[in-house]
Amino acid sequence: MKITQYIQSLASEGRLLADAAQEAGTGAPVPTCPGWQVRDLLRHTAMVHTWAAAFVTEGHTSYVPDAGEPDLDGPALLDRFRTGHRLLVEALERAPEDLECWTFFAAPSPLAFWARRQAHETAIHRVDAESARGGALSPVTSAHAADGIDELLRGFHARPKSRVRTDVPRTLRVRATDTASVWTVRLSTEPPAAVREDDDSSVMPPVDCELSATAQELYLTLWNRRPLTALTVTGDPDLARLWRERSSVI
Repeated sequence: MKITQYIQSLASEGRLLADAAQEAGTGAPVPTCPGWQVRDLLRHTAMVHTWAAAFVTEGHTSYVPDAGEPDLDGPALLDRFRTGHRLLVEALERAPEDLECWTFFAAPSPLAFWARRQAHETAIHRVDAESARGGALSPVTSAHAADGIDELLRGFHARPKSRVRTDVPRTLRVRATDTASVWTVRLSTEPPAAVREDDDSSVMPPVDCELSATAQELYLTLWNRRPLTALTVTGDPDLARLWRERSSVI
C-alpha cells in the first residue's frame, strides 16, 4: 500500500471509531478488550495518536514516552479523540517524504512506518468500538487486511518482546484465501521469523499448522478480535491456541 492510502485509511477508520464510540456511550463494555469500557478505548487511542503525531511533527530521533491518557470522559473525551485524530492525519499529510524520526521496527521510511502503524492501530480499535456498539462491523478491504497481517507477523512479532515462542522448533503457515497471500512463520525459542511467499501450494513444504481464511478474517483473528473458529485450522491446533494465548498486542 502507498503512504497516501494509509493516511486515507487512518482518516476513515478514525471517523468510524468516533461515531461507533458515540453511539455506544463511553460506559459501554468493549467485548474485544475484556475489562475495558469505551472510555478506556478512547483514552488509549487518543494518547497513541498524540504520541505518534509528536514523532512526525517534532522529528524525535530517539524514543520519547507518551504524555499519558487524557483524564476526560463523555462528550469532552470524544472531542479530544476527534481533535487528536485530525491532527495526526494532518501531520502525516504535511510531513516531508524524507522525514527522519524514531520508529520501532523496520519500514521503507519513517513516514511510511507511522502512516502504516497508525492506520492499523486505528482500524483495530475501530473494530473494538463497533463491537461495543453492537451490530455489523464495517468491512476491511482485502488489501488493508493483508497488509495488516504482514505488519503483525513481520513487524510486531519479529521484535524481541514477542511472547510467541516454542521450546521445539515448529512452523505455522497463514494463508489468505482471497488474496493469494501466504506467510510461513518459524517458531522457536527466538522471536518468530515470518516470510511472505507467493501462493503456490505445489512447491510449499509441509508445516505443523496452517491457518486459512479471507484476509479480513485472518487480520481480525490474528489481532485477537475474532475467535479461532473464524479460521480453518489444519494440522496441530496447539499452535493456533499458542497464538491466541501469547500474541496479544493492545
